Amino acid sequence: MLAVDLVSSVASAPASEIISQTVEAIFEIAAAAGDVLVKKDTFKEVSTYVERIVPILRELNKKSILHSESLNNVMVILNREIRAAKQLTLECRKRNKVYLLIHCRTIVKRLEDTMKEISRALGLLPLTSLDLSSGIVEEIEKLCDNMQQAEFRAAIAEEEILNKIESGIQERNVDRSYANNLLVLIAEAIGISTERSVLKKELEDFRSEIENARLRKDEAEAIQMEQIIALLERADATSSSKEKEMKYMMKRKSLGFQLLEPLQSFYCPITRDVMVDPVETSSGQTFERSAIEKWFADGNKLCPLTMTSLDTSILRPNKTLRQSIEEWKDRNSIITIGSLKSKLQSEEEEEEVLHCLGDLLDLCKQRELHKEWVILENYIPILIQLLGVKNPEIRNNALVILCILVKDSDDAKERIAKVDNGIESIVRSLGRRVEERKLAVALLLELSKNNLIRECIGKVQGCILLLVTMSNSDDNWAARDARELLENLSFSNENVVQMAKANYFKHLLQRLTTGPEDVKMIMASNLAEMELTDHNKESLVQGGVMGPLLYMVAHGDIPIKMVAVRALRNLSSLPKNGLQMIREGAERPLLDLLFNLSSSLSSLREYIAATIMQLSISMASQESNQTPISFLESDEDIIKLFSLISVMGPNVQQSIIRTFHALCQSPSTTSIKTKLIQSSAVQVLVQLCEHDDLNLRASAVKLFSCLVERSSEVTTILEHVNQKCIETIIKIIKTSDDEEEVAYAMGIISNLPENTEITQWLMDAGALPVILSFLQNSKENGPHRNQLTENAVGAICRFTAPTNLEWQKSAAEAGIIPLFVHLLESGTSLTKERAAISLSRFSKSSPRLSRSLPNRKGFCCFSAPPETGCPVHGGICGIVSSFCLVEAGAVGPLVRILGEPDPGACEASLDALLTLIEGERLQMGSKVLTDANAIPPIIKFLVHPNPSLQEKALYALERMFRLLEFKQKFGGSAQMPLVDLTQRGSGSVKSMAARILAHLNVLHDQSSYF
Repeated sequence: MLAVDLVSSVASAPASEIISQTVEAIFEIAAAAGDVLVKKDTFKEVSTYVERIVPILRELNKKSILHSESLNNVMVILNREIRAAKQLTLECRKRNKVYLLIHCRTIVKRLEDTMKEISRALGLLPLTSLDLSSGIVEEIEKLCDNMQQAEFRAAIAEEEILNKIESGIQERNVDRSYANNLLVLIAEAIGISTERSVLKKELEDFRSEIENARLRKDEAEAIQMEQIIALLERADATSSSKEKEMKYMMKRKSLGFQLLEPLQSFYCPITRDVMVDPVETSSGQTFERSAIEKWFADGNKLCPLTMTSLDTSILRPNKTLRQSIEEWKDRNSIITIGSLKSKLQSEEEEEEVLHCLGDLLDLCKQRELHKEWVILENYIPILIQLLGVKNPEIRNNALVILCILVKDSDDAKERIAKVDNGIESIVRSLGRRVEERKLAVALLLELSKNNLIRECIGKVQGCILLLVTMSNSDDNWAARDARELLENLSFSNENVVQMAKANYFKHLLQRLTTGPEDVKMIMASNLAEMELTDHNKESLVQGGVMGPLLYMVAHGDIPIKMVAVRALRNLSSLPKNGLQMIREGAERPLLDLLFNLSSSLSSLREYIAATIMQLSISMASQESNQTPISFLESDEDIIKLFSLISVMGPNVQQSIIRTFHALCQSPSTTSIKTKLIQSSAVQVLVQLCEHDDLNLRASAVKLFSCLVERSSEVTTILEHVNQKCIETIIKIIKTSDDEEEVAYAMGIISNLPENTEITQWLMDAGALPVILSFLQNSKENGPHRNQLTENAVGAICRFTAPTNLEWQKSAAEAGIIPLFVHLLESGTSLTKERAAISLSRFSKSSPRLSRSLPNRKGFCCFSAPPETGCPVHGGICGIVSSFCLVEAGAVGPLVRILGEPDPGACEASLDALLTLIEGERLQMGSKVLTDANAIPPIIKFLVHPNPSLQEKALYALERMFRLLEFKQKFGGSAQMPLVDLTQRGSGSVKSMAARILAHLNVLHDQSSYF
């Protein structure tokens, strides 16, 4: 109990002196109330009450009315209680905080009693006989009432602590976690840190209060405090692991090595087992509580031993016996724990090791104290070593015990951290069998609560990768632990980066979104440098990475913009992500940044241009069922972006050119091409075709080829294409090792407007043999071989124009016609189409080149057999001399193409075949077509969805059905399609179909269809 120095008597002192002493004491209470260590609010409330007495005392002193004995006695009582309150306040300002907390109930009770005594003293004042103002009288009455009703209680948290202390002392065998939790609650209640050094000092100060209690001869309080100390000493923070280990080893050595048999008194007379909760009956005999309660429940009222009558309501805990049993158990447990250690360290058989581990596991499960002894016995290095054995069952048992030991034990965690390669050994178990993985991740999760170990875990090679793999496993429990452990490891930016490299982006995205600027920069920088799979890139975008990166581009400083753009470049290489970036508005900040950067920031410009290029490439991946999106549709942006080619380095130039090349493949290709051509893009590209940077040159050639393909801006293109440009293109075709560049260069020649001047420049530059050489080597396979062949055939097509017989002859003499006939069989659809167009052009010149058959002279019997004339042209034909399709063997391949699905190739082949029935060649040409089985596929074109094919088929049939032979042979099969066309065709188609039906005598010549 707190000592209180009370005034025994002040009756002999003058009244004025008593008032002065009392007022002085009140002021001291007010000054000290703010510095008390516990119940500060309660002391302030008391201070408020007593300060209200000061005006009353001063009023009494002023009127000099303290002359009666009764009033003097009131002042003595008041002075005594005020001084008692003062002394209690001063004591609560300097005593140990734990001591004050434990006595908080006593403190508030004394304060409450003091307030009531002061109230009683004020109530003894004879107010009716005193000449006091009504205000003073009213204040006295009100103050008496308030103080009488004042109630002070310990706070809920304080009551919880006191209850836990009482419970822990009564139970005697509370575990370490109970003590740890209690110590934390005490630290929070008294407002001190939970650091070990602070707690230890506070408890040392509390321990000194025991001596003070003994000096006061308060043995009961001293014993109570010793019990509290014993309870709190079980907590980890009260002593170092070294101190605990020394204390434990001293105790263990004192016990010897021999297990003791239980005393006879330890056994329950009923169960014949060692008792756990012994209780004493009214006869003085002791039994196991559960056994004797069952004895009574069965209706027995006599003692099982003495057979005397028992009071069944009396069962007293036999605490002394229970303590003896627990001490015996503890002794044997310590000896057992010590003996198992040597067995695990020796090279025992696996079965013996498993048996020892089983015993150790049972002991750890029995009591928290056993866990502490196992830790102090230094089992942890041995258990870690067992994680390296081959037997998985041994490893699993070692992990289970380690999990139990580290639970809520900082000491065990720190011991694991000190074992060489201890954390590494546990991490290795993450890569083993399912059960072992589960135990290992659970152990690491508990260890990660220790800051030092948490740092070590993340540094173990492969650990984070294994955890990420586990986080996606089918085992929900292990996956949850793995995710929680990854959460704990995410304190470190380095760990977060490692997680991202293992395809776990959750924490990287969080830091990128909410982290400070320097952390955002680290995350974006790593994101820029990672080798990401397409799945990773898609996952990041779905996780919301675009928003923060685009914000950094728009609002960050130059270094932040740099890493953000690099990260966007990495992510945008996946077309799906590129489209999403465009949807999220990436175009504007990237273009603005590119347009406004100073020339000194060339590397940033390169990254921006590369990113814009990838966005443009993604445009080609739009699907028809998606909402169309637009990119670079502003004329101003197109002009500004292309104009940068003139002032930038090769890398930026190449990215910009590739940007427009990609856009030329998108749905908006026509408008983009027109805008570029009108912006003098051709002039710039012609110049770049001579650039020394081969990659830049190749990009320029590709875009040039795209711009001239099917362009309506013929005049503008021709303004910038001169003989030097043609020579440059031919030089590229001859010298480039880049097959794709050659293919596009061929495309330029193929797609340039068919202008006599340009074709002559090509002839002068020796283009024909150069182009032909690529077709003759077409057996060489490459990724761009088909494109190269298609464009080469298209380029040669320029030399087959029937308006220039010399060009045709040069081409024929070069062997073009047989080569094209071969391509009709083996080429792509476009190659076949272009080859057929060229053959059609050659065929148009055949009639005038076919030589007449010579007249026969002399006697028939002596002359040579007559030469056979061409079945179409009637004269002497040849492949080179007259470009004859029949002589070249082209009719069969052309007819076969008529059955293929590509309408372009079909139409070109039909055009070529129709040259055989032009003019006076109708009869002979029709016969050749009939022999080649060309008429049935031509008839099928009558129902073809392509209008041009329909019309050409009608033209062919109208001419052939003028002849009776062919009308009779094929008219029947053509009749139904023709009738259908007269009913559903367009005007010109109806008229032509009706004319053919008239040839077939289905309609008369005067029909309204005409």
